[in-house]
Amino acid sequence: MTQVDFYILDQQASGDRFQLACRIAEKARRSGHRVLIHTVDASESQHLDTLLWTLWDQSFVPHGLLGRDEPTINPILIGDGGSDAEEHEVLINLAAEVPIFFSRFKRLVECVDHDTAVRSASRKRYQYYREHGYPLNTHDIR
Repeated sequence: MTQVDFYILDQQASGDRFQLACRIAEKARRSGHRVLIHTVDASESQHLDTLLWTLWDQSFVPHGLLGRDEPTINPILIGDGGSDAEEHEVLINLAAEVPIFFSRFKRLVECVDHDTAVRSASRKRYQYYREHGYPLNTHDIR
């Protein structure tokens, strides 16, 4: 069964859910996991692509866009995961809804920032996972 983890940025924390997703994806990659960052549209995917190129001054984070870049050489992929057939271990969800395909992953990460709409949608997803018996953890990020 998929482990679901909610990472919630504290009100005083800097950054947003996109930066948080990049940090979590890089940590998972360094631990040897393949990651899919699920976005709702091409502009979000492009934003994450740019962040992964620029977020850290001293390091390169190998990643690519679904449908454009070679999945076998990119441990982090970005895009609409509903059309992805590759095997990944970690799904990072940035969509407001529960991804219908999330159960094929060992771990699902939900990133929550200060935005009121994002927090409201995350509560609904949390309730869905809890009602369906998925193991849940929450992590407050300062």
